[in-house]
Amino acid sequence: MRKTIVFDMDGTILDTLSDLAASLNYALSVCGYPAKTQSEIKKALGNGVEALIRETAPQEISAQEMQKCLGIFKDYYSEHMYVKTAPYPGIIKLCSDLKKAGCRLAVVSNKFDSAVKELCDIYFKDIFDVSIGESPSVRKKPAPDSVLKALAELGSRKEDAVYVGDSEVDYNTALNSGLPCICVTWGFRERAELEKLGAAIFADTPADILDLIKKI
Repeated sequence: MRKTIVFDMDGTILDTLSDLAASLNYALSVCGYPAKTQSEIKKALGNGVEALIRETAPQEISAQEMQKCLGIFKDYYSEHMYVKTAPYPGIIKLCSDLKKAGCRLAVVSNKFDSAVKELCDIYFKDIFDVSIGESPSVRKKPAPDSVLKALAELGSRKEDAVYVGDSEVDYNTALNSGLPCICVTWGFRERAELEKLGAAIFADTPADILDLIKKI
């Protein structure tokens, strides 16, 4: 059994959609842009906040406008990221079971680093050994940087690790990192989308993940 499990955050261990959508729509509104539906926002998530704003703004925005909107989003989200966010049902038990089995757990995300660490501290206190978010020193996923950094901090080898995520970004991150990928079906992408990419290992519930890890 592989004993190092690297998780994505949004759409995998935490249901953050409502708070992300509210924060984005607030930032768009302040900048004079129309609001987007949760469905539209869900499809645009996964590549970090700048990509999210760029995909949901009504036109190509300048670097100055991007920084303004990005700053508004980060400030608002930092104050409102606990309103509706919660771990997906069964995730806490899964993590507890993995820890009992002697596993090392990490979170890697394209969310800004301070938010990743704060959310882990609030919802997963003493569960994850490493948490890494977007920062100037680490390229965003699907680049392998955050995964390789997590493995280095854990003292783990690729051969002992598996990646768990919910999107095409996660699937490609796993490929680029040389890790097998378990794709969850409760997140921000449909199973059919991931199957088109070549994904073949799926978890329909958190409990499935423990069983799958034993077989990889």
